[in-house]
Parts: sequence; C-alpha cells; structure tokens
Amino acid sequence: MKTIYLDNNATTQVAPEVLEEMLPYLRDFYGNPSSMHTFGGQLHRKVEEARAKVAHLIGAEPEEIIFTSSGTESDNTAIMSAVESFPQKRHIITTRVEHPAVLNFCKHLARRGYRITFLTVNSKGQLNIDELLKAIDDNTALVTIMYANNEVGNIFPISEIGNVLKERRILFHTDAVQVVGKIPIDTKKLPVEMLSLSGHKVHAPKGVGVLYVRKGTRFYPYVIGGHQERGRRAGTENVASIIGLGKACEIAAKNITQESLSLSHLRDKLEKALMHKCPDVRINGDVTSRLPNTTNLSFEYVEGEAILLRLNEYGVCASSGSACTSGSLEPSHVLRAMGVPFTAIHGSIRFSLSRYNSEAEVDRVIEIMPDIIKSLRQLSPFGREKLGESVTSP
Repeated sequence: MKTIYLDNNATTQVAPEVLEEMLPYLRDFYGNPSSMHTFGGQLHRKVEEARAKVAHLIGAEPEEIIFTSSGTESDNTAIMSAVESFPQKRHIITTRVEHPAVLNFCKHLARRGYRITFLTVNSKGQLNIDELLKAIDDNTALVTIMYANNEVGNIFPISEIGNVLKERRILFHTDAVQVVGKIPIDTKKLPVEMLSLSGHKVHAPKGVGVLYVRKGTRFYPYVIGGHQERGRRAGTENVASIIGLGKACEIAAKNITQESLSLSHLRDKLEKALMHKCPDVRINGDVTSRLPNTTNLSFEYVEGEAILLRLNEYGVCASSGSACTSGSLEPSHVLRAMGVPFTAIHGSIRFSLSRYNSEAEVDRVIEIMPDIIKSLRQLSPFGREKLGESVTSP
C-alpha cells in the first residue's frame, strides 16, 4: 500500500537533490571545519556557501545567519538573547497560539518571575493589534509572534506589527518555521530583529535550524563553548545537514512561486470536496490569509484520533494538530484559543501538503473520507443523534 503523506507541517521528505548533496560529507569528507589541516578546513568553505544560500532565500546577509540544531533552539535562543540583552526589563509579549517552542519557554520564564502577556485571537485565529499596543510598556523586552500558525495556517501581519514595534524600539522575533520556502520572505524589508527557521520543514534533514539576527542587534549566545558561528552558537557544526539545508533553500528560492500556486490548488480541491461530501464540517482559521499548503477541518461529532486511525489504515498520514503535542489527549490549544465549539474541536484534522503530493493522492483522500466520517458518526451517540438514529439502538 502506497503511503499518502499529508503531514508536511510536522516534517517533510528530504529532497533527493538534498540527500545527494549531503552524502559525500557523511561518507568521505568527515573532517571538522574548524581544523587547521586542509582535510577539515576545506569544509568551512562549504558551510559558508550553504550560509549564503539560506541568506538568499530570506533576503538576508550571510553574516546574519546562525546555524542551530532546530527551530526550537532558534526560538529559545532568540527569547533568551532578548532577556540577557535587557536584564532590567521583565516583560515579554507573545500569543496564545504559538508553537510549544515559544509558548512553553515563555511559561518557563513566567515561573522565574517574568511577566508574560499572551495575546488572544478571535474565532478565525486573527490577532487584535490594539491588544498588542495596550500590552506594551516600558518594561517590555521582546515581542515574539509566529509568522504563520502551524495548525491552521494563518499568516499574521508581521510587517504591520514590526513597524509598530520599530517605532517603540522593542525587539521583535518571529517564528517563521512554517513560512520559509512556502511564501517569499525579504528580511531587508521585514521589520524583525530575529527570525527562526527549521531544516526539516523545507525538505532538508532534521537536526538543523537557523536563527536570523539582524546586523546591529544586541545578541547573547544561548549555547556557550567554542568559537563556532562567530562565537554566537558553540558546538561543532553539523556539516552535512547544513550543506543539505543550503541546497534545500536553493531549490525553494527557484520554485517558491510555482509551488505556492500548485499547493493552494491541491489544498482548495481537497477542502472544497470534503466540505461538499461530508456534512457538518467547518474550516478552522483565516481562509483569506493562510499558508498555501494547509487546511484544518473539524468534522463534528467524531474524534480526530479515530479519523487518523482510519486514515492510517488506508496509508494516509495526517495530523490532529502540532506534532509536538499530538501525543496529548488534550484538544489543540490553538483551536481552544479560537473558541472552536466542543462538538468540533475534538474532530479537527490538519492536512498539510508538499511538492511531492499529487492530484491522484488528493483524489484518493476525497474518495475515502466520506465513508470514514459516516461510519464513525454511526458509532458516536452525538453522531447517531445527528443522523436521526436512536442512540440506544445496537
């Protein structure tokens, strides 16, 4: 049975070109790029070439790119750098719908005495800029707001927020892990001081990430040790994965516009068909401003975990939310913040596509989903009541 992988916001397939680019540096060229001898030192040039490719994708300068181990490390580093840079300021502003890498780190700081403002969202997952303005005070060290939400795909008004914060001289970090490679980013125009991205979301391997730090921004390292990354992130570089990330960014830069159109076509086809064929379905999020590859649908009166198990029997991979929280029985914190009704919140499914998905795969999901939902509703007291059946019938 062929796997139909529609969980690309959790992780992506390593592109064949990326793997090919990496293999020599896993097999033959295994030296340390900090070594003085030629065998190791030659790798320094390859790391810098990769740095330039990453920088090009987001409109940055190579020296503004710091390689890390993940998007989570990049997020944590950005927040801690702001805290260390302004030790007299004890206030951070974020949102209720952030990725756990930001949300839980801010909660960790709250336990250490920092004051955290968690901005709310409306029923479409949209932020209220006025609420942000009211939260800012002289004690605010950092505002950290994701560029796009990993669960529902909402794209937040980062430029508008950044311009407001720039006037008030407040550091601004954005978690752009879900955005990089899907929609264009130009940090020369984007008013942020720090931006996070992750390799395994752009068809590079797991275990490599990036923190962009605008030139001139006060910065304190989070991982302390050697001189690597110009003293901003210690630890021997993950050379093969860095080279792979560079190649992935090079591919993304060439294809971003066409891929965006192709993915939004497939997403819309899937979404419209399921809305038509499955009664009592709602779209979660802002359909006017979202990632081209993401749709989050709530199938009322059924459990999302049951849907995923049925899909899995057909070889279809999807998600009920963030991969970092999918092991929890608690409903999505994002959908709870949006006020999604009880009858729908537990039946939410996220489909997230990539360049490796085909129209035939989408057609297959459209074919099997109506029967899956109907059969599960027949097993649910709420669903059977909705279908007009007696809830006491066998």
